[in-house]
Amino acid sequence: MNIFPIDWDSPKILGTHFGKPFFKTSCNKTAQNLFPKNNHGCHVEDSNGNRRRLHLFQKIFLTMNVVFTIFFALLTSISFGQDMTQLRKSQFNLDNGSAISGYDPVAYFKQGKAIKGKKELAVFDQGVTYYFSSDEDKDDFKKDPSKYEPQYGGWCAYAMGKDGSKVEIDPGTFKIIDDRLYLYYNKFFNNTLKSWNKDESNLKAKADINWKKIYH
Repeated sequence: MNIFPIDWDSPKILGTHFGKPFFKTSCNKTAQNLFPKNNHGCHVEDSNGNRRRLHLFQKIFLTMNVVFTIFFALLTSISFGQDMTQLRKSQFNLDNGSAISGYDPVAYFKQGKAIKGKKELAVFDQGVTYYFSSDEDKDDFKKDPSKYEPQYGGWCAYAMGKDGSKVEIDPGTFKIIDDRLYLYYNKFFNNTLKSWNKDESNLKAKADINWKKIYH
């Protein structure tokens, strides 16, 4: 009895097929061929609507295929998360792992100013630690971290737009543009926010491009 006529020389995994056409089953599994009529178990339906029964070994194989697919997808997700964490830790502007020199990212939006966060109100998000001045700000951030994180990894937006360089920022020098937080260098009589404002659209477009080259 030919239970599983499979071409093992060209297997294709993850929900497609194993070298043979797959068909829809009545128990929501996939099968690789037309099976003998006298097998017991689930039914498999081919493209012409013909129904066949699945042998016990065939059902076990299909179940293992589904488990393997889920397991592989989970491993891929974990690997991607680890890669993203390492990328953020290596490319973001961090001080011992904390962003914006410990200032509350949500306060820029809600209170319109830089407010120092508290270590007891910290959130660790994909390799980066953020501090908050209130439980409310902390909860808002946890709901949507990407909404409140500073652009360009927290580096100076002007420098990123000018030549793609990573330059430190002054937490008190910032601007909200299209509901996004941009930070700027402001020391030694050089307030880069003023330079940014003179050519914002051009600098922002260049900064977006330059950051993608760094953070990808």
